Amino acid sequence: MATFLFDKIIFGPVKSRRLGVSLGINLLPNDCKLCSFNCIYCECGWNPDKKDQKISFHPKNKVKERLREKLSEMKANKEAPDVITFAGNGEPSLHPEFDKIIDYTIEVRDELFPKARIAVLSNASTIHKKSVFNALNKVDDNILKLDGGTEETILKLDQPVGKYDLIRTVDLLSKFEGNLIIQTLFIRGEYNGNIIDNTSENEISEWIKHLHKIQPKEVMIYTISRDTPSDNLEKIGLEELQEIAKKVEAAGFKTQISS
Repeated sequence: MATFLFDKIIFGPVKSRRLGVSLGINLLPNDCKLCSFNCIYCECGWNPDKKDQKISFHPKNKVKERLREKLSEMKANKEAPDVITFAGNGEPSLHPEFDKIIDYTIEVRDELFPKARIAVLSNASTIHKKSVFNALNKVDDNILKLDGGTEETILKLDQPVGKYDLIRTVDLLSKFEGNLIIQTLFIRGEYNGNIIDNTSENEISEWIKHLHKIQPKEVMIYTISRDTPSDNLEKIGLEELQEIAKKVEAAGFKTQISS
């Protein structure tokens, strides 16, 4: 299926399913995806072959300049964002100056739109880095991915580029001491001859065990809403997401559903 890339550093504002009126920041290349995961459902498509991959990031000063320009324009037009969101064409925390960009974003937010939240959508693959961990701990909505209860399912679904250790990831997530939101995309389908389903009773049970250790302040559950690079994927219906949400809430966690 067709997928798309963000072609600017600053995009939107757009109406987000989960966050409200969101002004987006893309720290990654405009013409290709750059990510530490290669999720079979990613709206940005597949990671390019290594020989075609462009390891280039928008310079910190250009990001700062574009962000101030856009926020100043919105201020003049009395268009207030609900949230400033780091997302874009892959994993935002791969940017080598991610922490410094977060600090500047907080500064300019406080100056121009002090009521706006700052959010980061991350796959949690870099939270072992002290600078990334500290930066994420400063934002209002630290939204980190956990797409299943078992490592086997996460490997099939998210296809990490490097080594992935679920137990270590859960332990690192718990170190935020509740200052995070867990996001999980539920899906069924087939890829490369493998049946993939993170909605099974065992997957949900194991996933909730991880939530108990992590203790997030909120859990976001959702499913695909746009085209995906793999064709054989099934969107999970609202009723089924609501049943999953009931189990999460029964475990003691605030839950938000996007369908």
